[in-house]
Amino acid sequence: MRQTPGETTERTATASHTPPDAERLRRWRLVLGADSADSTECALTGQDAAMDGALDALYGEGTAKKPNGRSTGARSAGLGASAPSVARWLGDIRTYFPSSVVQVMQRDAIDRLGLSALLLEPEMLEAVEPDVHLVGTLLSLNKAMPETTKETARAVVRKVVEDLERRLESRTRATLTGALDRSARISRPRHRDIDWDRTIRANLKNYLMLPAPDAATTAGSTGTTGATGTVVPERLIGYGRSSRSAKKDIVLCIDQSGSMAASVVYASVFGAVLASMRTLSTRLVVFDTAVVDLTDQLDDPVDVLFGTQLGGGTDINRALAYCQSRITRPADTVVVLISDLYEGGIRDEMLKRVAAMKASGVQFVTLLALSDEGAPAYDHEHAAALGALGAPAFACTPDLFPDVMAAAIEKRPLPIPDKEYQP
Repeated sequence: MRQTPGETTERTATASHTPPDAERLRRWRLVLGADSADSTECALTGQDAAMDGALDALYGEGTAKKPNGRSTGARSAGLGASAPSVARWLGDIRTYFPSSVVQVMQRDAIDRLGLSALLLEPEMLEAVEPDVHLVGTLLSLNKAMPETTKETARAVVRKVVEDLERRLESRTRATLTGALDRSARISRPRHRDIDWDRTIRANLKNYLMLPAPDAATTAGSTGTTGATGTVVPERLIGYGRSSRSAKKDIVLCIDQSGSMAASVVYASVFGAVLASMRTLSTRLVVFDTAVVDLTDQLDDPVDVLFGTQLGGGTDINRALAYCQSRITRPADTVVVLISDLYEGGIRDEMLKRVAAMKASGVQFVTLLALSDEGAPAYDHEHAAALGALGAPAFACTPDLFPDVMAAAIEKRPLPIPDKEYQP
């Protein structure tokens, strides 16, 4: 049985006019494929036949990938390594399936059929549906990309980045602006800026019992003395107001190994958003076995992404050593390490650096992934060691990231989404 995206049979012109039993058989025929569906006795015609052909080229038997990228088996189905046939297939799936399914099928085609090399051709890039995973693939091919393809590739990456910025920027700004305002405390606030909860707590020692105006009368009518209590607010605590000076230093330290491609894309976009907020001073550091500071390119996330080099080894210790050397205000600094924690450097030194940063007042956040992909593969031993230091490691979706940053800025417990991500 071939496996197809869940929505592949949803968008057909004939579905709403087909009797229920026949429609059920038709759907099973599309799911099973020609070789496994003889028992359905359902023949496909027209658009259904074209859809089946597009699915069979990718999911049919015999399309498993050889090391050279060509399909195996005796069947003729598949895309082979022919750019024209792939381009036609990309056009077909965009005709028959919704965008979300097209992106899944493109990803499967790259993985199953070894089509990465064809993305180096401009006409191929113009035919694909851009998404985060395609951007990750393009970045991994960056060094091998001919000059004739780079401009097309940058246009594809820019489209995805701009879509992400539109989706993520407004909520990130709203969430973090509120966190920054509330993270500052002043002792002579205006009335509307008073933090009443903290003020009451700070003045509980000044609690006084006051007698009622007419204690005897009150006691006679109610059976009590009528005494009341009050807190005398000798010290007011209020929220700070926004200022032009940076209130917090943010350091994003991103593992650029091949498995972290989607995280690199999202982190770069968030880095650009954070850098545009005047109350934050943002630094962006990417690493494999070497460390590269891309802070001066944060005004354009596309430049940041093309400054990365996906793949290679991992030396988290070296990256953290660099970040540590750039910290000047530990109590006002948040370091976000985004990595699967497969350390190729010195493990004990890495843990000592994290412990030293936390001891100095740095808020340290470890994200095993910053993507929509769910639970990632990661080094459980290193994650458990970081958790023991008070830096729990967990996967984070892009929608949750602003809340994580707000909690870190305010020094509140982090909103860990699911305990199964926490070692």
